[in-house]
Amino acid sequence: MKIVLPVAGNGVRLRPYTENLPKCLLPVAGKTILDWIVDDTLFLKPSETIFITGYKAPVVDEFLKQKTSWGAVRTVIQSNPQGLGEAISLALPYVNDDEPLLIILGDTLFEADLSILEKATENILYTFKVEDPKRFGVAVTNGDGLIERLVEKPQEFVSDEAIVGIYYIKDVKVLKEALGYLMQNDIRTKGEFQLTDALERMIEGGCKFRTAPVQKWLDCGLVETLLSTNAHILKRSAEKIPQFEGSEIIEPCHIGKNVVIKNSKVGPDVSVGDNCIIENSEVSNAILWDGVNVTNQKVAGTVIHE
Repeated sequence: MKIVLPVAGNGVRLRPYTENLPKCLLPVAGKTILDWIVDDTLFLKPSETIFITGYKAPVVDEFLKQKTSWGAVRTVIQSNPQGLGEAISLALPYVNDDEPLLIILGDTLFEADLSILEKATENILYTFKVEDPKRFGVAVTNGDGLIERLVEKPQEFVSDEAIVGIYYIKDVKVLKEALGYLMQNDIRTKGEFQLTDALERMIEGGCKFRTAPVQKWLDCGLVETLLSTNAHILKRSAEKIPQFEGSEIIEPCHIGKNVVIKNSKVGPDVSVGDNCIIENSEVSNAILWDGVNVTNQKVAGTVIHE
């Protein structure tokens, strides 16, 4: 199996936090978004993980040099982004036709059972049941659980199973043909080459797709959702929190290395990066990047990056 992670986006909605970092490298609960995604896939023992980079590509390259435990990695630059379909097509020359492919969008966290992929014999799209399908692309299934079609933002109810950005492809050769057809004939949706258009073409051609459930879909696209994702991950963590004399630490929290906390109240739902200093302050529901100093302040519901 090979894994492809598109991480070329510029994260406009999260500026100024993405002015110097790509969205995938933003810290959440003590690790980067990308760390959480990749660490959850390592048990699958991919032969290679391919990162589609673009915005701040050199920063991602430098980050990956430190990840020796991730096995074989490759980066491919999407220099002129023209949609997710184009991004995936850039990775396909490095994927054999008979080698399964797992595509995971590199800016969203999730809780899902990926172990079913170890014995999967069909293509699988992971979905999450939503209350308002009008906001999402959805998968429409038949009585046998097979996907009949994909519908983008349906204005009338056809399904509540939103496509979350985790795609397992067994029919790699057919995916290559479908994406090639779209690009050769300049078939775009909203000006871009869409992966879902290629998948729809595969379904129409007879490829079997099934859905698999995502138990939790964790958005990282806005500051408020980044904070709620941070809080959720902290709650499931078993991290042992150090105590600081004269201060109160309220779990769940993440406290990084070489942190100084004096006469302060920290938590709940706080991630403190390495080498931070917190003095005479209260911090709750917040993310502090490495090296942040907080003195004589009350901090809540925010991300501090310098």
